Parts: sequence; C-alpha cells; structure tokens
Amino acid sequence: MRLKNLAVAFGAVALAACAGGEKNPADTTTVKVDTAAAVSPPATASPTTSTASTGAMAPITGTTHEVKMIGDAKGYRFEPASLTIKPGDGVKFVNVIGGPHNVAFDAATIPADVRSQLDANMGTDKMGELSSALKMNPGETITISFANIKPGTYAYHCVPHLAMNMKGTITVQ
Repeated sequence: MRLKNLAVAFGAVALAACAGGEKNPADTTTVKVDTAAAVSPPATASPTTSTASTGAMAPITGTTHEVKMIGDAKGYRFEPASLTIKPGDGVKFVNVIGGPHNVAFDAATIPADVRSQLDANMGTDKMGELSSALKMNPGETITISFANIKPGTYAYHCVPHLAMNMKGTITVQ
C-alpha cells in the first residue's frame, strides 16, 4: 500500500510540475528592447556551425559516379552498394525514393590522415563531421570528391536507415 501511495504522490508532483496555466488573452505584456544597447559578439567569436574539417575541399578531377539511395518494398539500400573508383573521382548520391537519406562515414573507421580531407570533400551541406545533410525529396543529391584521398576502402551508411542495413563501400584504388 505504501508503494501505491508513493506512486500516486510522485505522479501528482510530476503533473503539477508540468502543468501550465491558461493565459488570459487580455493579459499581454510588451517588453521594449533597446537595440542600441544590445551587445555584439566579439570580433574573434567563432561561427556556431563549424565542422572539424581543417582542409579545403579538393575538386573532382576524374569521373563522377552515381549511386542511388533507395527505400522501397525491397528494403533500404544504396545501388550499387560497392563501388571502385580512382583518386580524384567523385561520387554523386541521388535520393530516388524513401527519404530522408544521407551519406555518413564512421570517423572511427576512417584513417586519421584521411579524415579531415574527406570531411572537407563532403562540402558545406552537412549535419556533422563526415555526415552529409539529409536529403528529403527525390532528385536531391550529395556529391563527394575523392580527390586527395589515399587508396583504401571506405564504409558509409545512411544515418536514418542504418538499422535497416543501408550501407555501402567505396574503394579508392
């Protein structure tokens, strides 16, 4: 019985903490802000959207290959899931159906001497280090340059569909 009473008391406290009163529509308060007195950030402030990339994006100097991002009755996948390219090539990922999709590399699997260049080569439309922004609509694309990327195999995935095994690999020869 004590446990039940404790649970009821806890529930009441939680509801009271979350409850908000209804505001009276006639009760409006206007706060005037003096914009001249507003404080500007110091000139040395860094932007709020920064990436871990320290290198500059290296332009595609070779062939651009296309990979489709698909989510349908057959499952979520990249087509082709495995791709072999040459240094300097690019890969254009196209959202076909079943978005949102993106392309993300696991930083733990990318060699330290490649990480910043690959991140830079993903451009500025990103949601984090080594992770492109989400593409919601069919026809939207993500293009990644593999210029200045050393030979190796680079595994990638779609963040929203990783649990559905939407993964692929790019091998740079």
